[in-house]
Amino acid sequence: MLPSIMENTTDDYRIQSFDLDTQMLLKTALKDPSSVNLEKVSDIIMDQSLKDQVFSKEAGRICYTIVQAEAKQNNGNVFRRNLLNRLQQEFKNREETRGRSLQEWVCYVSFICNIFDYLKVNNMPMVALVHPVYDCLIRLAQPDALMNEEEVDCLVLQLHRIGEQLEKVNSPRMDELFFLLRDGFLLQEGLTSMARLLLLEILEFRAGGWLLSSTAHKYYYSEIAD
Repeated sequence: MLPSIMENTTDDYRIQSFDLDTQMLLKTALKDPSSVNLEKVSDIIMDQSLKDQVFSKEAGRICYTIVQAEAKQNNGNVFRRNLLNRLQQEFKNREETRGRSLQEWVCYVSFICNIFDYLKVNNMPMVALVHPVYDCLIRLAQPDALMNEEEVDCLVLQLHRIGEQLEKVNSPRMDELFFLLRDGFLLQEGLTSMARLLLLEILEFRAGGWLLSSTAHKYYYSEIAD
């Protein structure tokens, strides 16, 4: 028997880690959002994103699908509004989160950047997210964060993903961020060799117009693989 289409898409959304009731709720939200409690759905997605690094990098797609389905169904935006409220709450507590759990903080940054990447209004990034995303990335570029490979890795990953889009909507803040990264790379003592390599790679990546030459790609990625 062929697997149903729904099962395939469910795999795509990485929701197998939830209990069966929650999986059913999310599957329903993807197809028929007006029949479920969308505030509950946004809380579930947010809570899971904060503790599951793989999910935090993929959750934008499930959110995008629910937003699209809701708009089609009744022109509503209940889900998006609840999601943005939760993102804002977590944003306000970001220093506390970082102090309590570096992993949770890194997951939050991955999630908000993922949402920025997927949720568009008239094909443009959501204005409400631009400054919070920049604030998070600039926090990752502070001297204390550059001492943590986990944070440097998160920062570089997000810039690969959304750096170009972010620069288009606000280039002065991207300049501000890259001044910090350049200073960190040149002046900061005690960085690990991996952190230095990642910083150099992202400095070159932006300098090349958000592209890496194949030679540079070979150089960095063979180093990282070693």
